[in-house]
Amino acid sequence: MPVADKKAEAPKKFTPYEAAPGEEYMNEQQLEHFRQILLGWKQELMEEVDRTVRHLQEEANNYADPADRATQEEGFSLELRTRDRERKLLKKINETLEKIDEDDYGFCEACGVEIGIRRLEARPTATLCVDCKTLAELKEKQLGG
Repeated sequence: MPVADKKAEAPKKFTPYEAAPGEEYMNEQQLEHFRQILLGWKQELMEEVDRTVRHLQEEANNYADPADRATQEEGFSLELRTRDRERKLLKKINETLEKIDEDDYGFCEACGVEIGIRRLEARPTATLCVDCKTLAELKEKQLGG
């Protein structure tokens, strides 16, 4: 049975990029590094979707006991909510891959500074530098969002 509450985290199966001294930020090698990370992550998410579909088809029983039926429906509902979050993440991954293709990846959308290789390895779909992300979270917290 797929784990429905597993967070969709960036893949951990990659070798961290080691930039050479004086290497230009977001050069072809770095862009390819992140393209491969994103493609691997996308593949993992697609495989999880396939597992969920198979699981829902295989495990769908019409239990006579209402409590058993409710338990099964709750489990399916949780899996589907998780898959919905992953669907949104897949969209974001595709948008990020487009940014890489357009040579517009790795820079903060708010202030334009480098987001940084390590931050992008931790969250390849990041669009804000740490400072702008922190500021955005503080504003959200103050506005009660």
